[in-house]
Amino acid sequence: MFFINILGCFIMAIDKQKARKRKWRIAESTIWCVSLIGGAIGTTIGMHLFHHKTKHRLFRYGLPLLAFLDVIVYFIFYQ
Repeated sequence: MFFINILGCFIMAIDKQKARKRKWRIAESTIWCVSLIGGAIGTTIGMHLFHHKTKHRLFRYGLPLLAFLDVIVYFIFYQ
């Protein structure tokens, strides 16, 4: 689970970098897929670190909610 969260954070960093350079971007569906398979904590951290997708309501509220659910799932399975 550590790897998928690191990947989520890197995806946000790379997408922000590409947005600044007006290059081809990472699809939002890819960001959501990584978040849904357990990387929501990493993508949420990346969103705040790189100030990326913070104006999108779905990302601003959805990613932290998924991250909260990930913490609960991690706690249940790794207790």
